[in-house]
Amino acid sequence: MNAGTPAAVRIPLIERVTDAAISGFLWALRIIVILVVVIGSYLTLASGRYTNNWLDFIVGGVVLGSIYALIALGYTMVYGILRLINFAHGDIFMAGAVGGYFTAVALASVDFLNGGVINAIVSVALMMVVAMAVAVVIALLVERVAYRPLRNAPRLVPLISAIGASWTIEYTFRGFLGPGIYAYPDIGVLLENVPVPFQLRWVDLLVIVSAVVMMVILYLFVQRSRMGTAIRAVSEDKATAALMGIDVNRTIEVTFAVGAAMAGAAGVLYGLEFRQVFFLTGFVPGVKAFAAAVLGGIGNVPGAMLGGLFLGQVESWGPTLFLAGLGVPAVNQLRDVIAFTMLVLVLVFRPSGILGERITAARA
Repeated sequence: MNAGTPAAVRIPLIERVTDAAISGFLWALRIIVILVVVIGSYLTLASGRYTNNWLDFIVGGVVLGSIYALIALGYTMVYGILRLINFAHGDIFMAGAVGGYFTAVALASVDFLNGGVINAIVSVALMMVVAMAVAVVIALLVERVAYRPLRNAPRLVPLISAIGASWTIEYTFRGFLGPGIYAYPDIGVLLENVPVPFQLRWVDLLVIVSAVVMMVILYLFVQRSRMGTAIRAVSEDKATAALMGIDVNRTIEVTFAVGAAMAGAAGVLYGLEFRQVFFLTGFVPGVKAFAAAVLGGIGNVPGAMLGGLFLGQVESWGPTLFLAGLGVPAVNQLRDVIAFTMLVLVLVFRPSGILGERITAARA
């Protein structure tokens, strides 16, 4: 190119070169990841070292994915109705886990928690009710204080407000709880193994069944109830929905409340499964659940469910399947790397997610 080349010609040429370089990098990344997955999986399976473990990995993935899916529902519903990423949602999940913890401690202090199967069922139900109530109250407060006054502001402003709300919740709980880690009290019945020919505890079964039931109830709620119809209408067009007599503010509040209730219940299930909670408990699961929502198709409720289950599965058996055969040490420490690499790979091939982004918050 000579010095006399017009700037109008040079700039499109630079853009084409840059686009070609980026495209080449993405294709190289795809090829490398695919080679690692194919070769690593072949070597791992050929070694036969984990023949008896794959079913346990799958069950663990379903448990983990169920929790991710419940949290992801809140992200995807709020995005569908407000086009807003609610970064405080992971901390709302943490608040539910903390509420469930204190309920469990109170029940354990009166010797009710481990009084048999019936007591265990009642205890878990009470923990979930308290956790969901705590999560809903905090979510409604965040919506009223941090989001509603900024509803017509530029999109970057509510995003900054969401990050501020997240930090406020985290360090408010740190002020109340301190920086320590709190262990959920044991519920002996739930720690026993289910009589099946693979590793499955009753708490694992509780997590899976509870998540499936709540996701089905949510799906029926948004598809069959009058409020669900209002949520879909507001997510489609707020102004038109208001002209049709729908209370937009109340509908948005219900959306926040429903998503928070799912996150609060997930907090209890997380505490029962992983046995600990502290003021930053919601950070990593919140990021994973947001990734699951994007993976399934942000704004798509069935997509959030599917994305959570998919991410849980990849995180459970992916490190062993892809990397153990390549001789990589301590593969389980790379589970987050595997999970997010698979997320990037899926989005490179299908940017809208597995089921595609939905404009309507809860349309199937």
